[in-house]
Amino acid sequence: MRPPVAADCVRIAADVAERVPVAANHVHLVGTPVLHGTGAVPTPADPPPPPPREVWAPPVTVTLFDTGLDPHPWFADRPWFDPTTAELLDEDADGRADRQAGHGTFVAGVLLRHAPGVTIRAHRVLTPRGLTDDRTLAAALHHESTRPHPHVIVLTAGCHTADDRCPPVLADELARFPTTAVVAAAGNTGTTRPFWPAALPGVVAVGASALDGSPAPFTNRGPWVDRHAPGVDVLSSHVRLAGGVRTFGAARWSGTSFAAPRVAAEIARARLTPPPPPAPRARAHPGP
Repeated sequence: MRPPVAADCVRIAADVAERVPVAANHVHLVGTPVLHGTGAVPTPADPPPPPPREVWAPPVTVTLFDTGLDPHPWFADRPWFDPTTAELLDEDADGRADRQAGHGTFVAGVLLRHAPGVTIRAHRVLTPRGLTDDRTLAAALHHESTRPHPHVIVLTAGCHTADDRCPPVLADELARFPTTAVVAAAGNTGTTRPFWPAALPGVVAVGASALDGSPAPFTNRGPWVDRHAPGVDVLSSHVRLAGGVRTFGAARWSGTSFAAPRVAAEIARARLTPPPPPAPRARAHPGP
């Protein structure tokens, strides 16, 4: 049901909360998405050396919920790459890449630069404008929960809510992953207000640090932020659109979205099963 334009969505949600499991942030008008991505703009840059093509055995799986994953040369021929998750770069068909186009490809590059042997699963839940809603993300999480659970989940979008509580549908779906490390961007609105789902207990909320190691001016902060990682002028893989043609290269971009995969890479490396120590050499017995 769509409420009248003048309806007070917070009041409606409060009135029905005892009968229906709904939060104010579930009720939103078209064009007012619950979740959003970063607000920064990528700047083209000279590409760094590509990540090594390591194969980790047993595999360590990281699931990304983002704008998708384009066939960038860094990972297009890796066995885990799924071409059906390619990015939609120009959703409004105006001939130009949308503001957040290439976001997922960039995030995957950050992950691979610091954990080159991971297996990546990509879900396209954000539009190339960086928009989605809680139900879309929850549906993708639910689908992922029906598969063998990944070792790490990376969430690069989030929201503030009218009642400063997590959208219940997101909390419920994330509870399906009790053994998975969930890493989420802490958000770029420069406030201490909880940013969901990063602020959930059990989720690793990652803020962005500046080049000198201090918190970046835009990063959210507060006791619910668990970690900080580089999030200013991060260098990674990117895809651009010019004349309807995709061009693969690199860019620099800023945001907590790019701090989160750095921490996810650290967790993924920690999940590697260390190789057994070499067997001691048998001592030669002296002859008769």
